[in-house]
Amino acid sequence: MLEIKPLQIGELVAKVPVIQGGMGVGISLSNLAGNVAAEGGIGIISTAQIGFRSKEFNKNPMAENLKAIAEEIKKAREIAKGGIIGVNIMVATKDYEEYVKAAVKAGVDLIISGAGLPTILPKLIESSKTKIAPIVSSLKAADIICKLWDRRYKKSPDLVVIEGAKAGGHLGFSLEEIESFNQDEYDMEIEKIIKLVDEYGKKYEKQIPVVVAGGVYTREDLEHYINLGASGVQIASRFVGTYECDADIKYKEAYIKAAKEDVVIVKSPVGMPGRAIHNAFLERLKQGPIKVEGCKNCLSHCDPATIPYCITQALINAAKGDIDNGLIFCGENVYRVDKMVHVKDIMDEFK
Repeated sequence: MLEIKPLQIGELVAKVPVIQGGMGVGISLSNLAGNVAAEGGIGIISTAQIGFRSKEFNKNPMAENLKAIAEEIKKAREIAKGGIIGVNIMVATKDYEEYVKAAVKAGVDLIISGAGLPTILPKLIESSKTKIAPIVSSLKAADIICKLWDRRYKKSPDLVVIEGAKAGGHLGFSLEEIESFNQDEYDMEIEKIIKLVDEYGKKYEKQIPVVVAGGVYTREDLEHYINLGASGVQIASRFVGTYECDADIKYKEAYIKAAKEDVVIVKSPVGMPGRAIHNAFLERLKQGPIKVEGCKNCLSHCDPATIPYCITQALINAAKGDIDNGLIFCGENVYRVDKMVHVKDIMDEFK
């Protein structure tokens, strides 16, 4: 068995090289993130419409989201026993800068940012201890962001997350790329990205760890990517089937009941492909658009007048347990989640 080393991001050290992926809306909040951190991994809170539980959310979603970022980070810290707490903030988020600033103000350890290239992220965390990590899906994307940060801010990533086509939620691939995905070819892409990141690490005289996400489920997957040169992995879907996950029990049961053939690729209202569990909501969409009732101002490139449904409302419905009227994002391996377990049970496998 391969020796598993801690994941080190500057002065931050995770005893277990596992990052729990950010899952929104409302799937990975303080309870899940805090418990993963307490077990030696890195717990990630999703900031996507994070204030949805507030009674004032519909009146002022932006204000409630910013307030909830601080509250959830604080609650996660209380659970984490000194462990590492991060947030996932989508670049596509409307008022992205305000979300980043709120997380930094709350003292978050790490910001992971994808759904677009986080071109201005270094500027937003200046004079703070917060570490930053872009999510990339290709060598081209990694090259662009590293060059840009180097040229514009004299800064390199503190961590890089490589997310493959087997991941859940929004994907950084075209439908054709997802359908023709080849793991061996992607492994070669991963090695190229790691080599590129290492070059920037040498330039900035620091170690920049790379973690791989998308389709990661077992310790064998971790060892596979470590052998390619990665420092760890990011796992999301598997953590939904835990008692500590923040989602409603009906959401968790949807994962446990899902078969391999239930996993489908859907088109998000913002045009990106995403992976989800087929359900009554997706069947209803085949009949035509679902009227948007009240825009939550969640995504920059979204026109309520033309979209087929409101993704915020669909994700909130699912998180609250209204499965038949909700969008259930998932990773390719969701069918392997067959029972409820504790976070500790999963983390022990990777120690």
